Amino acid sequence: MSGLAITRLTLGMFRSHRAADLAFDGRPVAISGPNGAGKTNILEAVSLLSPGRGLRRAAVGELSRRPEALGWRVKAEVRGLSGSHLVETSSDGEGPREVRIDDKAVTQTALGGVLRVLWLVPAMDRLWIEAAEGRRRFLDRVVLSFVPDHGEVSLAYEKAMRDRNRLLKDQVSDPHWYAALEAQMAEAGARIAENRRLALERLAAQGEGAFPRAELSLEGEVEDLGLALAQGRRADMAAGRTLVGPHRVDLRAVYAAKGMAADQCSTGEQKALLISLILANARALAEDLGRAPVILLDEVAAHLDPGRRAALYDEICALGAQAIMTGTEEGLFDSLGARAQSFHLTETGGASWISDKG
Repeated sequence: MSGLAITRLTLGMFRSHRAADLAFDGRPVAISGPNGAGKTNILEAVSLLSPGRGLRRAAVGELSRRPEALGWRVKAEVRGLSGSHLVETSSDGEGPREVRIDDKAVTQTALGGVLRVLWLVPAMDRLWIEAAEGRRRFLDRVVLSFVPDHGEVSLAYEKAMRDRNRLLKDQVSDPHWYAALEAQMAEAGARIAENRRLALERLAAQGEGAFPRAELSLEGEVEDLGLALAQGRRADMAAGRTLVGPHRVDLRAVYAAKGMAADQCSTGEQKALLISLILANARALAEDLGRAPVILLDEVAAHLDPGRRAALYDEICALGAQAIMTGTEEGLFDSLGARAQSFHLTETGGASWISDKG
């Protein structure tokens, strides 16, 4: 099975890269280099070829190379869901992020019709022990990979909730002011809940691979959101915000083989559970789409023993996925051999130089 792939990536004034031009052939990609050379910046650029704010959730203005701050551009030739496309996303440094597919202006949602991109970065290592907000973001990224318009539904819910929260803070008690907003929240909330359940079902349907399987569940769901919002107005008014809804749901995980909650597992086990979920997500998408997604793995190999590292590479190659991986040492990718392309980044004089090692 051949996966979705980026065949050429061009960066202009993006983060540490004044200019970069990389040609890929669809195989997994191993990028090595010292800390600060700009490896993660390449992954972030690729993540912006999918809907959302990318793997760092950075504001548009933060992506420009400093000190110039002249704006930035990411351009990619891709082997997408419906053939080859040219995808561009950019900003002039002041205005909003723009997206173009085959030289036509489109919304970010349209990117999901071309590529599906998954990622695992070091910032996610604390997922199971941090606040629920991080787990909701992780969950909704998974959902977005299956349902590209999930982001628009979530934005509709959040807009109605912001308007309702303003009424609550202003101590408005007239129910007529709330009815329309709560109906909008209930409708969007039902779709969000349905999308999330669909995504969890797809992950659960994947068999156990080389990494431990995580059993996932949602905590804090409300069966009848419209009724709960109407009944909760007094408590919400006292709090000054909406206390029930999909924005309060938490994602829980259990290490299936041990029956142990993820937040009670060791650091290594928590990392293995995350890798397992990313791979399950990729397998499910490959089944649904007939092509594996692009996978971004930042500094993942360094935290795995040689056996687990080889198992990860074997699964990626078996999927036919273009996984773009980073690490400080070239030796971390030795077991990939000729199955992968290798690049090395060197930081020189404040710029990153990229050499193609085959």
